[in-house]
Amino acid sequence: MKDAPLKLPDVRWLDPARLTAGLDRHQRLDLPAHTRVHPPLHRPDRDALLALAEAIALPGRGGAGFPFARKARATLATADRTGAPPVIVVNGAEGEPSSAKDTMLLARAPHLVLDGACLAASAFGAAEIVIGVAAGSPGEISVPAALAERELPCRARTLCLPESFASGESGALIRAINGLPAVPAPLKARAADGGTGGVRRRPTLLSNAETWAQLAIATRLGPDAYAAVGTADEPGTVLLTVNRPGTDPLVVEVPTGTRLGPVLDACGLQPGAGVLVGGYHGAWLHPGDAVDAPVSRAGLARLGGTLGAGAIVTLPDSTCPLGETARVAAWLAAESAGQCGPCKRGLPEAAEALAGLAADAARPTALADARRALGAAQGGGACSHPDGVARFALTALDVFAEDLDAHLSGAGCGRPVRGALPLPPAKGPHLEVDWSRCAGHGLCAVLAPDLIRLGPHGYPTSTTVPVAPWQEHGARRAVNQCPALAVRLQHHG
Repeated sequence: MKDAPLKLPDVRWLDPARLTAGLDRHQRLDLPAHTRVHPPLHRPDRDALLALAEAIALPGRGGAGFPFARKARATLATADRTGAPPVIVVNGAEGEPSSAKDTMLLARAPHLVLDGACLAASAFGAAEIVIGVAAGSPGEISVPAALAERELPCRARTLCLPESFASGESGALIRAINGLPAVPAPLKARAADGGTGGVRRRPTLLSNAETWAQLAIATRLGPDAYAAVGTADEPGTVLLTVNRPGTDPLVVEVPTGTRLGPVLDACGLQPGAGVLVGGYHGAWLHPGDAVDAPVSRAGLARLGGTLGAGAIVTLPDSTCPLGETARVAAWLAAESAGQCGPCKRGLPEAAEALAGLAADAARPTALADARRALGAAQGGGACSHPDGVARFALTALDVFAEDLDAHLSGAGCGRPVRGALPLPPAKGPHLEVDWSRCAGHGLCAVLAPDLIRLGPHGYPTSTTVPVAPWQEHGARRAVNQCPALAVRLQHHG
């Protein structure tokens, strides 16, 4: 594995380089290189490790930002009460197309992540460490190689998850560890209360890869040196994935509180028509607000944004903002687990409404339809996916108000949809409607209501519809029973 050629994002930093230290000289830090770059690591006991996490106010870096120390204390309380040793879980299965920071860490600096996980396993008396990675990602090779190089405080294993948006959710990873499909749990439950372990469920401490790496850095530096950069409330550095149209993303390490403008400048980018912060569960910012926005959870929240998993996307002026938003919304709807009403009905309806709004001749009711559908998708979901998609789309309608007016006027904005927002290559089946055959019977909408909706004249409102795995049964029924043989199930590639 030493210096193996891996297709990974380039790495940059605005001083200091902590998580990214040594990556200017090494493609990948194996254990000898890791020990040369990073000082020796002492092993604090349970109370000292908890005190350190509290002193630096370490939040989870996977999206929600839940305090690590509070999560750890809840896990240990369950372990003390039940006598079951905890399980340490590293979530490195990024399903977010605009985020690559955890993939970068596990592929290029895996021992820094394992340092943090092993610290907690040793201090908390864990029975096992599980590292979740996306199947086919560089971490699938890098992590097992790193585990084989080092001494471990308990058994450890790598778990490969299918590459999908839903599998990156923490509940999906826990289900996969338990041998279940890697989709969010239909009922919300705290991993700390017993997330893994089959019949005797074991308390589980789960955080994403960057969180564990930050814990290792803080243990080496101590709380005062760790807080020498960053803000008083959010000390230290943070990893951002800065997406660049037409080329690979950059993973950039910056002190928290750094203004976003200099970060974009360092990556050769302008804010363009708008800046998306927090990825596809995040929020759009006006260009002027984005330049001065501080890269911190509190700073972005004051502007209506969210740091989330640290994914940043700028939208060029040359593409249609509403078309880009509708394109991503359709993908997000197809990526849902389909376990609750907001995902099964709300997101497909919202995606369809956005597509109608992005059309050159949008219906007069298109904006009201889109806002109603997005509002209905919020709240009540089995996981945070519907709420995240709604935030992404609703903030787009606000930030791109000028473009929205052009579409509602009937003229359209005149710009093509260039695919500037990153999405993975199309996969899976999709339904196609043959207009030369369709006679408006409407049976397809009855058999597959999650996929096909009828317009005011009784015909399907879309001719091409992506089909999620949980929708395939309904799609095949619609194909097999269409009286006019007008519906077909096609496969990409």
